[in-house]
Amino acid sequence: MFEFDERATITRSGRVTSRRRVSSEREIGGVRVGRVLRLTATLSLLVALVGYVTSMLQPSSTPLSIRSVEWLRDNGAAGIVNRIEYIYYTMTAPSKGGKPLKRLPGQVGSVVATQKLALRHSKLAPEYVPPPIRPLIHPALAGEGVWRATFHDPGAHLKYPPVLITSYRSDPAYPQMVAGVAWINTREVNIQLYPGRDEPSVNLPSRGPMMVPLDMRSKLVATFNSGFKLVDSGGGVVLNHHTYAPMKRGFATFVRYSNGTYNVIAWPYGPVAPANIVYARQNLPLIVDHGRLNPNLSNGPQWGATLGNAVQVWRSAVGINRHGDLIYATANYQTVGSIAQIMLHAGAVRAMELDINAEWPSFITYSAPGAKDPAQILPGMMEPATRYLTPDDRDFFAVYLRSQAGSGAGASTRARHGRGRR
Repeated sequence: MFEFDERATITRSGRVTSRRRVSSEREIGGVRVGRVLRLTATLSLLVALVGYVTSMLQPSSTPLSIRSVEWLRDNGAAGIVNRIEYIYYTMTAPSKGGKPLKRLPGQVGSVVATQKLALRHSKLAPEYVPPPIRPLIHPALAGEGVWRATFHDPGAHLKYPPVLITSYRSDPAYPQMVAGVAWINTREVNIQLYPGRDEPSVNLPSRGPMMVPLDMRSKLVATFNSGFKLVDSGGGVVLNHHTYAPMKRGFATFVRYSNGTYNVIAWPYGPVAPANIVYARQNLPLIVDHGRLNPNLSNGPQWGATLGNAVQVWRSAVGINRHGDLIYATANYQTVGSIAQIMLHAGAVRAMELDINAEWPSFITYSAPGAKDPAQILPGMMEPATRYLTPDDRDFFAVYLRSQAGSGAGASTRARHGRGRR
């Protein structure tokens, strides 16, 4: 019995010893796993920090705060950034009603009597100039909806203005909201698309000047922003007849054709652009089509890549009217539906949303050759009026005067290509 008990004790002791050994091994393994996890997390943070610092040290036209937010969005934190922006814009959204404005924000340029302008020349073929935009709030304020000429060059002997701008209160429910609208006379201008330092995010043989070239500023009359980042819109881009990002069928597209005409269309082709497309820039579906609002504006998911369609922020858009001229509009505190309403009211038969948020919309006019007196279409816009006169991070459009020969060619082809072409 004694020997049995002793063996049992030894056995029990052995088991205890075994348990202690196993427990010790688990503890050591746990310490090792914990160290590996902490080391991995530290290395990941260091890699992220190096990536962030490297990115922030690159040349840029964007403030550090905005670049930091964009870096977070591009590096796995898009959901968090979008949620914070959504909460912020929702909390700062304006209330309906309030005291109406007593005067419109100042705009550059001289008032144009558009009713008489078209009759200055041949009555057989008068040039089209848009009528004033009809005010939506009464009584109308001084100059509301009345077009202003922004460019003056006595040496150019211009028959008609290449660009006109105006502003009006776009929503009776928000009587302090003001939209800036521009009309671009496609018979008198040549519009170029320039890549920026970062956008479009495609592999180009050269990104070019990333600003308005110095040798082109003698004819510069206006510049305006392009669309979303390609990674956000999912759209394509064509530059110099080459498709650098696959085009998406049905997406809203700003197009320049080889014959010098322009259009805003729902892309009807495949992923590679036809040979007659000089450039094309896509950005989500059309917001106006066939002279009607897109029925999905209020609840469709197509505009939800970043902030969505219902958040009230700075928005911009470009469209084409039934005469083949371009219309640009921008305003603060807009949903995708309300910017579409602005485009429709201004005469667009097709329109596409461009970039949004305070940092990106810009429509800049110049008073004389040499990019003199740059001015944003509305005061209080975030970007300086000198934007695009130095290298910029985003792609943009520049509007130039045509040569006399080019003006005639544009006028003759526009009727074939600009009126309602799909």
